[in-house]
Amino acid sequence: MTLIVTERDHGGRSGFDVVPMALRRFVLGPAGAMTPPPRIRAAIAAAEAEAEVLVGWTQIGAILGFGLLYAVSPKAFPPDVPFEPVPWALGAYTLFTLLRLGLAYRRRLSRRFLAASIVIDTTVLMVTIWSFHLQYGAPPGLYVKAPTLMYVFILIALRALRFEARWVLLAGGTAILGWFVLVAYAVLVHPGGLQVTRNYVEYMTSYRILIGAEIDKLVSIGMVAVVLAVVVTRARSMLVAATTERLAGEELSRFFAPEVAATIKRAEMAIAPGDGELREAAILFLDLRGFTQLATTLPPQAVMRLLGEYQERFVPLIRACGGSIDKFLGDGILASFGATRSSDTYAADALRAVEAMLAAAEAWALEREAKGQPSLRIGIGVAAGTVMFGAVGNRERLEYTVIGDPVNLAAKLEAHTKTLGVSALASAETLVAAGRQGYRPATPLRLVEDVAVGGAGRAIDVVVLAAPAAHRNVSTPTGK
Repeated sequence: MTLIVTERDHGGRSGFDVVPMALRRFVLGPAGAMTPPPRIRAAIAAAEAEAEVLVGWTQIGAILGFGLLYAVSPKAFPPDVPFEPVPWALGAYTLFTLLRLGLAYRRRLSRRFLAASIVIDTTVLMVTIWSFHLQYGAPPGLYVKAPTLMYVFILIALRALRFEARWVLLAGGTAILGWFVLVAYAVLVHPGGLQVTRNYVEYMTSYRILIGAEIDKLVSIGMVAVVLAVVVTRARSMLVAATTERLAGEELSRFFAPEVAATIKRAEMAIAPGDGELREAAILFLDLRGFTQLATTLPPQAVMRLLGEYQERFVPLIRACGGSIDKFLGDGILASFGATRSSDTYAADALRAVEAMLAAAEAWALEREAKGQPSLRIGIGVAAGTVMFGAVGNRERLEYTVIGDPVNLAAKLEAHTKTLGVSALASAETLVAAGRQGYRPATPLRLVEDVAVGGAGRAIDVVVLAAPAAHRNVSTPTGK
């Protein structure tokens, strides 16, 4: 049978170091055999550090609650007893818990110190229970019946907040060992001989000890610890899976538009090639003029820095106007408005984005000229209409994109800006749609009728979104 060994590092171990794989999968679930990659372990380690702060505050709250209860409740011991262990134990434990909480806040709580603190938690409780027979001046059989033992289950449960089974098992094991020592002391060490009985009534009404009853307590503590450890480990597997999915989603949003990433994550069924839907949208093509020629004169690092600066300037402008980046095409950018998510102002948003980018391009050109660098210009083409937004590719490789006549026309309009010597062109139909959606141009526009755009198949009317002042100005057209 195949064995699996978990890693020994922060977040890698589950508390079950060597377990048959089949049994591990059955008990812990399919994710139980998975070793998380380093970045997932780092994210889980950060969550564990936060959990340790929660454990500390929970213990502080329990100490305050128990201290208040002890202060206001009637005492079951004579007022002239020479020794009261509870206030001393609470005081020392409070100082230790505050120290551990401070270390947890500073992320300096080492695993050795954590293990020692778990042992100390249980030891303080056991010593307090042991001292009861001194406080009351009675045989040790008295403390064996103390209900204070039930607090060990709180200490074990607290360890579950960290989602690491090893600490739950350590707390349970320490409690079992501690109680075994107390029972052994009461049975063998105390003067007067054996304090054992086989009579349950005598056990309940005297200082005698019933071995079977104490074994029941040890078994109960052990079973609670083991069951809780399994629960914690299964929960940890789910935490690993959830953390992996969250980080993958964050990475997905870097490679896709956030709207596309959200679409993928919300999909109820596996996405297949050809899945898509029709949308009314505007498509925008942006190209950096002169980049190809300039790239041949610059070292690779400078080329990438220039490309990064270009994208850093213009992509936020597209996003700010409601656009979604479909893909980067070297120095070109394909963006859509209303495709990844429906919009009633898709055409108006696209033209507002064009205005913002033209202004940014002018400012960028002036900055470069002031630094003695070559001036760079942009070309933009915009077209609106019905597009198909969906997944293309095959089972192994899928890509979300937009398909349709507006996509092709926007690309051709961007290329035609070079022919007309302008910076941006939009189809007249796009401007009509934008006007209906509330768009009002910030600068005068020029309408050019019956333009033979290369490859369009027919002459169309286009609008120059940026033109020399000598050109004729027209208002927003209302239709053909």
